[in-house]
Amino acid sequence: MSSTPDSLAQRYGTSSRTRRTAVVAGSVVVAVSFLGWLLWAMLFHANPAVSSEEIGHEVVDDHTATIRVRISYGDGPVDATCQARAISHDKAVVGEQTFTPTVADGGIEEVTVRTERRATTVEWIGCKAPDQPRYR
Repeated sequence: MSSTPDSLAQRYGTSSRTRRTAVVAGSVVVAVSFLGWLLWAMLFHANPAVSSEEIGHEVVDDHTATIRVRISYGDGPVDATCQARAISHDKAVVGEQTFTPTVADGGIEEVTVRTERRATTVEWIGCKAPDQPRYR
C-alpha cells in the first residue's frame, strides 16, 4: 500500500493557502511589535535621570544606623528623592529615612537613619526622579 501526497490530502485535508499566509503575516506583526517595544524600552529606560548604589552601612547604636551611598545623575542634577530602611533581626522595618540628596554628580552621601530599636542591617531602596516610576 502506497501513500501519495494526493491521497493524504484527500484523506486528511489541507489548510488553505490564505490561512498559511495569514498565520505568517500575524507572526511577523507580533515579532515586529515585540522588537519595537524592546527597542523603546532600551532607548528610553537605559539612562535614568538619577541612579544610586550603596557603598556601605553601619549600625551605630540601638537607635541609629548610617549608610553611605553614591548618587549619579543622567543629564544633570534633578530634584530626586532617596530612601533607606533599617531592618531588625526579625526582618521588621525599625526605621526609614527619605531625603533629597545634596551632593553633586557622583558624590558620596552619608545618611543617618533613626530607629525604634536596634537594627541589624540597612537596606538601600534607591533614588528616583519625579518622572521615574521606581527607585534605582
